[in-house]
Amino acid sequence: MAQIKNIGVFTSGGDAPGMNAAIRAVVRTALYYDLEVTGIRRGYEGMIKGEMIPMDRKSVSNIIQRGGTILKTARSDEFRTPEGRQIAYNQLKKNGVDALVGIGGDGTFTGARIFGEEFDIPIVGLPGTIDNDLQGTDFTIGYDTAINTVIDAVDKIRDTAESHDRLFIVEVMGRDSGLIALRTGIAAGAEAILIPETKTNENALFDRLERGRKDKSSKIVIVAEAEEAGGAFEIARQVREKYPNYDTRISILGHIQRGGRPSCMDRVLASRVGVASVEALLAGHRNELIGVVNNEIAYTPFDHAIKHHSDINPNLLKIVEILSL
Repeated sequence: MAQIKNIGVFTSGGDAPGMNAAIRAVVRTALYYDLEVTGIRRGYEGMIKGEMIPMDRKSVSNIIQRGGTILKTARSDEFRTPEGRQIAYNQLKKNGVDALVGIGGDGTFTGARIFGEEFDIPIVGLPGTIDNDLQGTDFTIGYDTAINTVIDAVDKIRDTAESHDRLFIVEVMGRDSGLIALRTGIAAGAEAILIPETKTNENALFDRLERGRKDKSSKIVIVAEAEEAGGAFEIARQVREKYPNYDTRISILGHIQRGGRPSCMDRVLASRVGVASVEALLAGHRNELIGVVNNEIAYTPFDHAIKHHSDINPNLLKIVEILSL
């Protein structure tokens, strides 16, 4: 295996709070080991177009507390083609990049797995997604910040819900995973949580609302955006039809969940896996996700990492039922 001299780092897919902390860790660790670092702007699309810049200590100063990603992010249809990936590889060679650290989620690592198989370039990935839907790490970069953003928003929504005796249907992100909805629903004291991993039973929801204390001045239902019954608007329609006396309102939290200053947990997680990614490349690792499992650095092949969580802890669902009375 050729000696690594220049590591390219990029962010791809949806942005997540803590990505900048991860970039900072990769750059400074590479410099610590006397390696060059190249920042690749706009993910795989920028890789194809040759949007690459040398990075040093100063280029990552004062970014650990910033949300988003200084390297920008984009989706790339061209990278899905063999011709596009060949162009990307040629651009990396042209810029002297001989190893890669990709920060992103499922789509990022799907592309990295194929790229790493087609070309002889070591690639490792860092789990950067608010959905927490990757295998090989207990938590993903951005998840902790996102759920705290939701909690802050729902707490404020409850204030107005109590003031007006309202029922709020709150929709949170989670196209393929209900983990944001599940944890925030427990933490916010929601009456019910609807997630894509469990089949929605509207009658069970109605029963939950009816069995709840009649003297409760507010009710909160958390819905994941891709929930099979149709999301917050469809659930609200059914509730209004069943209970026309309820003052039912809808709140779609949307992309507010992606932004903001990363939490302490996300900054530390990003820093740990960022350092570990460079050391993993130097130790010969490739085509692996670098995560943290049981508080220890873990290495998971991309093939296994990109499989979504399929099972939700039933104890968490039971907690919701018990505590919503």
